Amino acid sequence: MKAMVIEKYGKNVPLMMTERPTPDIGEHDVLVEIHAASLNPIDFKIKEGKVKLLLNYKFPLILGNDFSGVVVKVGERVNNFKPGDEVYGRPRKSRIGTLAEYIAVHEEDISLKPQNLNFEEAASIPLVGLTTYQAFTDILNLQKGQKIMIHAGAGGVGTFAIQLAKLMGAFVATTASDKGYELVKSLGADLIINYRKENFEELLTGYDAVYDTLGGAVLEKSFQILKPNGQIVSISGVPNAAFGKEEQLGWMKTAVLSIVSRKITALEKKSQTRYHYLFMKPNGAQLKILKEFIEVGHIRPVIDKVYNLKDAGQALHYLEGGSAKGKVVIRIK
Repeated sequence: MKAMVIEKYGKNVPLMMTERPTPDIGEHDVLVEIHAASLNPIDFKIKEGKVKLLLNYKFPLILGNDFSGVVVKVGERVNNFKPGDEVYGRPRKSRIGTLAEYIAVHEEDISLKPQNLNFEEAASIPLVGLTTYQAFTDILNLQKGQKIMIHAGAGGVGTFAIQLAKLMGAFVATTASDKGYELVKSLGADLIINYRKENFEELLTGYDAVYDTLGGAVLEKSFQILKPNGQIVSISGVPNAAFGKEEQLGWMKTAVLSIVSRKITALEKKSQTRYHYLFMKPNGAQLKILKEFIEVGHIRPVIDKVYNLKDAGQALHYLEGGSAKGKVVIRIK
């Protein structure tokens, strides 16, 4: 099968088209012919070796973390899927590789795709959808009437997050540029802050939650807008010791995380708030919930650009540039 691989970590390491064996399947796996995949910031972070502490891969490594396609073969003990089913999913972290013509994936990590979406639209959903759903339901327990700040509302995660937060009844503030204003407004954002002209930390106060997609200084400033006992969920900040314990990373890695997150921990204590680093987990049951939201029209995919598989390196470079409005998708079939 054709696949896009890297031979080592590095910012300037090229993505190369190569031939790889079609993967074998286990008794609980399905083999999916991939029709489309989407790119996410985790892809260039993996490529550059920025998450080596948490994820250890062998080379050559096929990149890609979510997909849609058609089931072509099922394992002996698979009961919920059959050849011909149109599915979408996010493979578990040890089995990534969606920038390829086929993938073997555990049946628990996929769902039937939304019937009202084509393959490219469906491929844009799994990672951002699951990440946001787990942030809002499993961690924040976001409630109707609460106020949440969603950073980078016009981005791949932000466009999904605004819609889900509004569906849950929250008041949504977000940041966007002039180019992203109409998009985030159309998705339901209640308050839009132009980050090129305004400082969100000077305009907002008393918020229940922050969904941080940027990390760095933006994350640090976010503590200022929370009320006591407010919460931040970050997908771009630094993992802390609490994350190390939850993920059972062992005492040494947990100790390292405690050191690198010292500044965040100090801000957490000073503001009497709670900080959570989220590393999303594949979940077919939650994908089924998102499928239902999409099919009744509560959430729609937002796609910026679609590239062919051979141009995946160019697509990844475009995504890393930070100007994408919505998702960047790779057409494979």
